[in-house]
Amino acid sequence: MPRQQPAAQRPVRRRSYDQFCASARALDSVGDRWTLLIVRELLAGPRRYTDLHADLPGVSTDVLASRLKDMEQGGLAVRRKLPPPAAASVYELTERGHGLLPVLAALAEWGAPALAERRPTDAVRAHWFALPLLRALTGLTQEGVLEVRLDEGEFHVRTGRGAAVEPYGFGPAPQPDARITLDAELCLELGRGDVTLAEAVKGGRIEVAGDGPLAAELRGG
Repeated sequence: MPRQQPAAQRPVRRRSYDQFCASARALDSVGDRWTLLIVRELLAGPRRYTDLHADLPGVSTDVLASRLKDMEQGGLAVRRKLPPPAAASVYELTERGHGLLPVLAALAEWGAPALAERRPTDAVRAHWFALPLLRALTGLTQEGVLEVRLDEGEFHVRTGRGAAVEPYGFGPAPQPDARITLDAELCLELGRGDVTLAEAVKGGRIEVAGDGPLAAELRGG
């Protein structure tokens, strides 16, 4: 009887649909539960494992570790150590991983009608509203950092041609070029296309602060 190879030495075969189809190949990489939501978090920049776990309520530590390992093996993310005195490791997206931004934006647009009302069990983070808001900001020509204030918290987005890499980030920006204050419901309306950015500003539903070119463009100047 042939001797069985120890489990630690057996090659790991990743699950696959085994279909010669671009959609199937894509789902081989990102079709597992939680993977695209991890991408959503990393689109905002490098993050520590503990930060990812905190902003992905409901994911187990084992599943998160497994998905991150799969993303590393699939070329979607890398792990690197921060220089001293941080002495911590962070995960960040590769160029291929950043290429999933339009996929997530399309999913957010498609899923927006399901957010008619917030369920009592729903977790919420302010930066989760960045994806629907990005759609409304695509017409802006001024490059800059826009700070967004909601009741749920703050995040910042990058506008103009420089928005392809790390299009949004957590918390307030150190030196924003402009600031807007609105509510989460309006973010969703903007993402669905129910109202335009200009209409919301003109109607007083968005408060714009700042003196530079980006703030002037937001005000319609």
